[in-house]
Amino acid sequence: MTNNDIFKKLRVAHQLRDDDIIKILELVDFRLSKSELGAFFRREDHPNYMECGDQVLRNFLNGLVIHLRGPMPPKNKAKPSTRDNKKSKPKVKPDITSQKKSNL
Repeated sequence: MTNNDIFKKLRVAHQLRDDDIIKILELVDFRLSKSELGAFFRREDHPNYMECGDQVLRNFLNGLVIHLRGPMPPKNKAKPSTRDNKKSKPKVKPDITSQKKSNL
């Protein structure tokens, strides 16, 4: 299965038009003209057929995620957990040698 096939199937499954796909690609700052996009959806034996590269498909998938889920929320510095705030004392193993001497 080629990238063109995957692109076509996603287009049909999500009922996307050319304008929708161009807007989705713009979500990830990737510019593509309608004629370039149309070349991906042509038959392989057509003179204007163009093979869809990995970069185009990758950017479309990233844009589709943003389109469907919405943009990622900004990453704030996480508040330290209460576990980190507690000063834990290191566990000290009892000295076995001193116990043996005292028992003798």
